[in-house]
Amino acid sequence: MAGHTDNAILIDAPLETVWELTNDVANWPSLFSEYASADILAREGDTVRFRLALHPDENGTVWSWVSERTADAASRTVRAHRVETGVFKYMSLFWEYTEVPGGVRMRWVQDFEMKPQAPIDDEAMTNRLNTNSAGQMALIKQKVEAAALAAAS
Repeated sequence: MAGHTDNAILIDAPLETVWELTNDVANWPSLFSEYASADILAREGDTVRFRLALHPDENGTVWSWVSERTADAASRTVRAHRVETGVFKYMSLFWEYTEVPGGVRMRWVQDFEMKPQAPIDDEAMTNRLNTNSAGQMALIKQKVEAAALAAAS
């Protein structure tokens, strides 16, 4: 069995603003509430390899991993995957930005499979990711819309 999530949100801001702010990986700790740090390890063309670290959990553990993502500005899509998979057998991500009436529809799709020894299974991780994605997208919407409003002033 594998896990799959598909979440989207409408952001009332210009496409270029949404694209630039959400693809600035080095700045993700100020955009996402879950990331304590984002360290850029390498860049090659439109591909960036980076290490993300979460804030410590209730046991004081800091979870981190290396991912690689390639942004395609022409199609306004991003494809990414975890290089260091941790508890996942694999984790692939797809982000899509579409101009629609009222702003930009930002969509995140995640496909993954948990390792047998992982503390939770595919279904539990799907639920966790769906909950987390909704919260992070709402926060990003708020921050990007505020930045767009400030830039227009």
